[in-house]
Amino acid sequence: MDGKNNAHQVTDIETLERIYGTPAAASLRKEIDYIHPHYQAFIEAAPFAVLATSGPEGLDASPRGDPAGFVHVQDEKTLLLPDRRGNNRIDSMRNIINDPRVAIIFLIPGIGETVRVNGLASILVDPDLLNRFAMDGKLPNTVLKIDVEAVFFQCSRAILRSKLWEANQQIARSALPSLGTILRELSGEEIDGEKYDAELPARLKTSMY
Repeated sequence: MDGKNNAHQVTDIETLERIYGTPAAASLRKEIDYIHPHYQAFIEAAPFAVLATSGPEGLDASPRGDPAGFVHVQDEKTLLLPDRRGNNRIDSMRNIINDPRVAIIFLIPGIGETVRVNGLASILVDPDLLNRFAMDGKLPNTVLKIDVEAVFFQCSRAILRSKLWEANQQIARSALPSLGTILRELSGEEIDGEKYDAELPARLKTSMY
């Protein structure tokens, strides 16, 4: 970053607060340290969430999805999140081993508001718990137990600005590079992109859980 840009960089909290001003009372009152029944309703209606973690190897934001209610509200201070089959990078899990702090944002199709939960996660492999979250006869690899520290809603501005749920904003998958195309180029053609694309639909269908 050159000197001109440095002159316009915000580097202290006081300057930041002068730019943004004082938060409205509602912005502060909406945050609580437990899962209120109203927040529980949003969590149980969400089929999609993003799990954010941090560790010595870096940051991670991982998409998670299942039928609505897949993140189970055990009680007002505890969430249970099954970890389904994925690519085995386990970036989130590696981070949690080193730093249990997590944040989850829940999205519901057609709903502008989202709900955010911050807490401390632990990785469980209790057989009874794994069986509790079986899908199509398949068990999750692990279940995350999240001890809730903060819960709050976020208003619909971001969803409205992005028009995320508006059908006329959808684009054809063919408008973007295929996964095989990306892998072929990033691997220096070591990976056969056409083969990858051809096999992907069947692989997804048979490896969902």
